[in-house]
Amino acid sequence: MTTLPVRAGLPAARRTVLERRVRLVVAATITWNVVEAVVALSAGRAASSSALVGFGLDSVVEVLSAAAVAWQFAAPDPRRRERTAMRLIAVSFWGLAVLVTVDALRSLLGAAEPHPSPVGIALAALSLAVMPFLSWFERRTGRELGSASAVADSRQTLLCAWLSAVLLVGLLLTAGPGWTWADPVAALVIAAVAVREGVEAWRGDACCAPAGLRRDAPGAAGGSAPGTAADGCADGCCRT
Repeated sequence: MTTLPVRAGLPAARRTVLERRVRLVVAATITWNVVEAVVALSAGRAASSSALVGFGLDSVVEVLSAAAVAWQFAAPDPRRRERTAMRLIAVSFWGLAVLVTVDALRSLLGAAEPHPSPVGIALAALSLAVMPFLSWFERRTGRELGSASAVADSRQTLLCAWLSAVLLVGLLLTAGPGWTWADPVAALVIAAVAVREGVEAWRGDACCAPAGLRRDAPGAAGGSAPGTAADGCADGCCRT
C-alpha cells in the first residue's frame, strides 16, 4: 500500500470542481443509505437477524459520516473543518461497533434465533454492486483534493461493500444449511472491522490535509517528510 502524496498548489478552479463532486457523491451516498437502513432494519427485526440489523445500523452510520463531510464542504473553507469531520466519522464507527456487538451477543446467547430473509439477501447483493463504485469515486476525488475526511468517508463506503459480502454469506448460510450461528458471527465481524476503521479515522486526520494544514508543512515545527510514520499516516486514511 502507498501513502497519498500531498497536492500542493491545486488551481482554484479545479478545487471548486472537486469540492462539487464531493458534495454530489455525498448526497448520493446519503440517499442510498437512508433507503438501505430502512429496508435492512425492518427486514432484520422481522427475521431476528443480528447481521442484518447491524448492516442497517452501518447504513445509519454511513449517513452520519457522509453528513459530516457534507457539513465540512458546506463551509467557505472546508479545510478548517477537516479535523472535526474526521472525529465525527471515527465516533460513528465506534458507535456502530457497540450496537452491533450487543445485538450479536444477545443472539448467540439465545435471546433470538435468526430466520431466513430473502429481502436481506437481495439488499446485500444490491449493495455489493453499488457501494464499491461510490467509494471509488469519492476516494479518487478526495485524494486529488487532499481531503482526509472525503477519503475516510470513502473507506467507510468501501467497508459497507465488504460488510455486504459478509452479510450475504451469513444470510445464505442461515437460509441454506440452517446455520443460525453464522448470522451473529457475521455481525461480530462487522463490529470488529468498524472498531479498526474508527481507530484509523481518529489517527488519520492529518494524513490527507492540504499542505497549509499539515504538521509536515514547510516551516512547521518538527515537520517530517510527507507520508512518513512520524506524521501519523502509517495506517491512516491516505492508504489505499
